[in-house]
This record gives sequence, C-alpha cells and structure tokens, in this order.
Amino acid sequence: MPRKNFFCDPLTPYHLTARSNNRESFPICSQQMWEVFSSYLFFIHHAYAVKIHSFVLMKNHFHLIASFPEANLSESMGYFMRETSKVTATYSNRINHIYGTRIFRSRLGSYHYYLNAYKYVFQNPVRALNCDKVEQYPFSTLSATLGQTHSIIPLVEDSLLIDDPEQTLRWINTKISKENLQAIQSGLKKFDFKLPRCSKTNRAHSLETSLI
Repeated sequence: MPRKNFFCDPLTPYHLTARSNNRESFPICSQQMWEVFSSYLFFIHHAYAVKIHSFVLMKNHFHLIASFPEANLSESMGYFMRETSKVTATYSNRINHIYGTRIFRSRLGSYHYYLNAYKYVFQNPVRALNCDKVEQYPFSTLSATLGQTHSIIPLVEDSLLIDDPEQTLRWINTKISKENLQAIQSGLKKFDFKLPRCSKTNRAHSLETSLI
C-alpha cells in the first residue's frame, strides 16, 4: 500500500529512525558505519540544507533529529537512505538490503516534544548497556558537541549544552521513568509525536522537560 501524501513542515524538527535488515547488526563495524553516516549527513546538510540537531548510531538502527527548512524531507532522506545502503553493501560485499524498513518520521511539533525526543535519543546507548553515561558513547553527536571527539557532521547550535553543559548532562543522564519512557516510545511511533493524556486530570503527562 502506498504512503499517503506527505507534506513536510519546514518549521519544526522531525525524529527519524531506521533499522537494519532482520534487526541484525549493521554488516560493517560501528566505527566504519559511523564514518559512512557522517559523510552523508555532511552531504545532505550542504546539498539539501538539512539542519541536523542530533544523531546517534546504534548497532542495528539510528536516531536522527533534523529540520528541513526547504520542506524536502522525503527527497533528502531518500537520498541518504539509498546512498548509505549502497556504500555499506559495497564495504560488506552484500547484495541484500541493508535496511529492513523505510525510514520512519515523527514530527516534533513543540519544544516540549523536542526535549523529550532529545533526551530519549541520547539515552539510547545507556539503555542498551553500551555505556554508563551518555557522554561516554562515541557514536553520538553529543561527544562532538562537548568537544570530546572530532566530527564532520554539521550540527545546529545546541543552546542547552552551550549555556550550561554540566546541568544539561545531569538532566540527560537522569533516568526516564518506565511510564514516561513508554509514553515517549509510543509517541515516536506516530507521524505527529503525541503524548498520552492523563485520565484523571485530562492533562498531558509532565515528562522530563525541565533542566532543573
């Protein structure tokens, strides 16, 4: 079944993710995979004016938060997926598809929603037991933003980390409660990120949106 017509919102960021075929690990090592993704993020920034907020590479999927001022999400991410798949297949001598699904997008229609996705994405390596602290994970733009590693990925200025990096890191490293984690994961499965309503108060869940 074809997808419904998609109209990209040029004013708000999107959370984007895609998983490898059969949920297996990517067929080349994480360092090499990181270099492939970094090169093509660099390219789509310059060729399609994509604004990259954050990127985290996991063993069999990735998380990207990006904005598309020219409303060209489909075109730019279609190119990104095709080319990273081709290069990865060449490096690994594979003929099968690299990705198991199309890229999935979720529009982050408010700053409240953006903060929830931002924290969720950077905490992924900790939840996967790949590190103890978010800043220790090498395959994340967070380490480059903090000046710990060099990266060619051109990033939007991160005011949260620039204004108060220590407090921001404490906030990112604060574990998301099980209830809120489920709410965020459910929200990111929707084309427009939504949080569930509280049955008693009829208000949105108060998730971790404050740095205090």
